[in-house]
Amino acid sequence: MPRVKGGTVTRQRRKRVLKLAKGYYGSKRTLFKTAKQQVMKSGQYAYRDRRQKKRDFRKLWITRINAAARLNNLSYSKLMYGLKVAGIDINRKMLSDLAINDEQAFAQLAEKAKQAVK
Repeated sequence: MPRVKGGTVTRQRRKRVLKLAKGYYGSKRTLFKTAKQQVMKSGQYAYRDRRQKKRDFRKLWITRINAAARLNNLSYSKLMYGLKVAGIDINRKMLSDLAINDEQAFAQLAEKAKQAVK
């Protein structure tokens, strides 16, 4: 059987993995085997956290809306229900942005929500 040399394909594959492992600590960036393991694990974390980021931001928006709603003597749930009954269709991201940057506009929305609930 003829001898097979470690050709360009193997070298390219290893270089690609080591390039992805750039910046890792210790042998995870220099040794192919450990670098490959860490690159695979990093990919799993990245895949998971792309989905988790959406959850985290929604939680943050809800927390901000709740804090602003309580300054206007409303709970978060009553505010959201009032907006729904009043026919005001605004998503949580924009509502959170209003709560931070434009308190007067948020207060007007909260007032409309209060009137719609009564």
